[in-house]
Amino acid sequence: MSTDLRDWAARDPSRPAIVVDGETVGYGELEARANRLARLIGESGLARGDHVAAILGNGWLSLAMAWAAWRAGVYFTPIANSLSAVDALKIVRDCEARLLIVDGHHRELALAMTPALGNEVQRYAFGPAIANWPALEDRLAALAATPRDDEVPGALMLYTSGTTGAPKGVWRPLPDPAYRGTPTFAGDLLALFGLDEHTRYLSTAPLYHAAPLRFSLAVTACGGTVWIMRRFDAREALRLLEQNGITHSQWVPTMMQRLLALPVAERDAFHAPAHRIAIHAAAPCPVPVKRAMIDWWGPILLEYYSGSEGVGLTLIDSHEWLQRPGSVGRAYKGTIQVVDDAFEPLPSGQTGNVYFSGVPAFRYFKADEKTAARTSPQGWQTLGDVGWVDTDGYLYLTDRQDDMIISGGVNLYPQEIEAALLESPLVADCGVVGVPDADFGERAVAFVVPAPGAGDDPAARDALDAWCLERLGRVKRPGRIEFVADLPYSPTGKLLRRELRARRGT
Repeated sequence: MSTDLRDWAARDPSRPAIVVDGETVGYGELEARANRLARLIGESGLARGDHVAAILGNGWLSLAMAWAAWRAGVYFTPIANSLSAVDALKIVRDCEARLLIVDGHHRELALAMTPALGNEVQRYAFGPAIANWPALEDRLAALAATPRDDEVPGALMLYTSGTTGAPKGVWRPLPDPAYRGTPTFAGDLLALFGLDEHTRYLSTAPLYHAAPLRFSLAVTACGGTVWIMRRFDAREALRLLEQNGITHSQWVPTMMQRLLALPVAERDAFHAPAHRIAIHAAAPCPVPVKRAMIDWWGPILLEYYSGSEGVGLTLIDSHEWLQRPGSVGRAYKGTIQVVDDAFEPLPSGQTGNVYFSGVPAFRYFKADEKTAARTSPQGWQTLGDVGWVDTDGYLYLTDRQDDMIISGGVNLYPQEIEAALLESPLVADCGVVGVPDADFGERAVAFVVPAPGAGDDPAARDALDAWCLERLGRVKRPGRIEFVADLPYSPTGKLLRRELRARRGT
């Protein structure tokens, strides 16, 4: 099987590569656009190892930019269009971007950044005009659609989502200049998830995140077709699955909750027999939500645990998960190492910090101290999670190291408290954070979105407190329960605990 966009463009240029809002970009056209962008990178004076960044909406350009960077020997960094101008500018500066492309739909963001960019960063606007930004389409039209003569492989440099702190760039060295094999952003995904030229993949999430971007790129490397949603909508997602014979899709738990919230009649009418793999990750999936999805769609859910850092990967299919609810699977990349705070390995069944060995090391760009904080003395690296492994090697995550609450000398794990709350019929959603406490150092506060028809009064609070006391005990139950209308999530479904704390000024 060919694993390069160029091979498919030469073999079948009209073959659909990307479909967005009903418009199709064929392999020949995607190849031409990637070549023009690669030439733009070269003519802008960027050399091997330099950085190009982009703030885009969901569409073909994100994929073409990644392919162009791969051909031009540079790093490509997509930046979240949901960031403030201050935070976006920090990433532009941190990754040392010499070329920046911004979708004109985000012109206010671009204009706010412009004075600080100076002449050091070359910039182009894509689509709607941005004052004093040259139009990307005009520049590309003047460039040849043929490959550069000096192609060498580049790479992605993605930033972590920054749910607990500032985003960090995940850096790895570029491939050898002579390398001409499967692009590094695609190689492992093809085999792990059964992607090939028959794949019809639905991309539901923002392409500035690692998983949606890499999966979409992998599909275009193997000759499949990617349907890209501009933004997620539950009904539209079901329509795309049904009408386009989608074989593979990817979701996060909040999307599943929105799908399950659709009227029963709509869910019962859904029929997508070609849909055989529904991939999900990015955030812990509540057991009731996943069980409901399997009951509805059948045993096609395939969960993986990994991260932008790529230090390891676990997988678990629906059949395995039904036997081990809550597990994120066994290791398929690297070896799981669960250690205590002194980095001593723990036996199966004991909870500790989750590291992986046997995987090429990453480092955070220009942040050696942050890299060291994610690296053990043995050289193992972690995504920052806490968990345990059973005797068969299945991993169960209990929390994030950064989220742990130390209350009166006792370690409390928000995810454990959230799981207990989500089992209550009074709770639709919840998030738990630690807040300062004069007596105990920290205490756990639960922010609860009531279930439809449930109360948000003192009686409901007392009922939930009793529920937690029965399931968690006196020490682990939340010190306070707050009812809220909603919770802050990132576009990839990760709970933004820093924003949750800020809601009450804690």
